[in-house]
Amino acid sequence: MPKFRRTDRINEQLKQEISLIVRDEVRDPRVGLATITAVVTSPELDHAKVYVTSLGDETEREEIIEGLRSAAPFVRKQLSGRLHMRRVPELHFEADRVMAEALRIEELLRQALPPELRNQSADAEDSAGAGDSVDDDDSIDMDDSIDPADVDDAVDSDDTDGAPGSVEREKE
Repeated sequence: MPKFRRTDRINEQLKQEISLIVRDEVRDPRVGLATITAVVTSPELDHAKVYVTSLGDETEREEIIEGLRSAAPFVRKQLSGRLHMRRVPELHFEADRVMAEALRIEELLRQALPPELRNQSADAEDSAGAGDSVDDDDSIDMDDSIDPADVDDAVDSDDTDGAPGSVEREKE
């Protein structure tokens, strides 16, 4: 059974409450459509880093962060009324750069591939992202109808030859 730390539960509760407050009660026009992605509190629960992401370019994101920083005392006061904590942590809003870093690492890995593999991986991404169905022997065509009798016959058959994917039943 997993052991949950108290700070994990507090982080999740803070994330939910801050998201609601930012969405419904913060009136700063700079904030716009900000999404709270994570909250990380210090072990003493006196500081909390609030990671935020949003659509738009870098200057719009910086404006949203500045708007949230100016609204931090208001958000903290609202949290004190909603949460049953002795002391609500100080909120430090920061831009969440996880996706940007992941894309940068992916691009670096793609550049590290040999040229012949680089073209294959780009072709695979293009075909997978285009919404075209790949017609392999193992693919399922959604237009094919399944006869319930065929399913029952397949379930009832005892063809367990030890092949991968076959289920061996214990004989009593």
